Amino acid sequence: MNDESFEFGPLMGENSRQRLRDLRGALMRLHKTLLDTERIGYERAHGRIASSGEFFRLVVSDEWFAWLHPVSEFIVKIDEILSAKEPVAASDGRDLLDEARDLLTPTSSEGAFQQRYRQTLQGEPSVVMMHAEVANLLREPVPSEEDR
Repeated sequence: MNDESFEFGPLMGENSRQRLRDLRGALMRLHKTLLDTERIGYERAHGRIASSGEFFRLVVSDEWFAWLHPVSEFIVKIDEILSAKEPVAASDGRDLLDEARDLLTPTSSEGAFQQRYRQTLQGEPSVVMMHAEVANLLREPVPSEEDR
């Protein structure tokens, strides 16, 4: 168990940080696959995207790509935890893993992201492969105590 703790409990240790780094990498690959898939659909509907700068502008501001923003925002949350200058509670890492599960698991109370994600999973084998990578990382049990 980590010797250091504050009023918020045990600190996040290296095993949890590595798990978040692994999750971040898998989410980045999934996000890129989703972007590539959506780009194809966008170009079919609207014509070729002229440049990577134009594509970036569309991803940030066009409604077509807006449903992907929760994934981008979640990756930023992981980055913030991993780069925090202050100590991070082990529970914060566990909360992020739970949030990832909630984001990527369709439920009966699906939001806009989950609905589109489920539809994309049903029609795109490349997305299924990336989803499986993330799902495998999220299946690993979350330790009740921080790194030993």
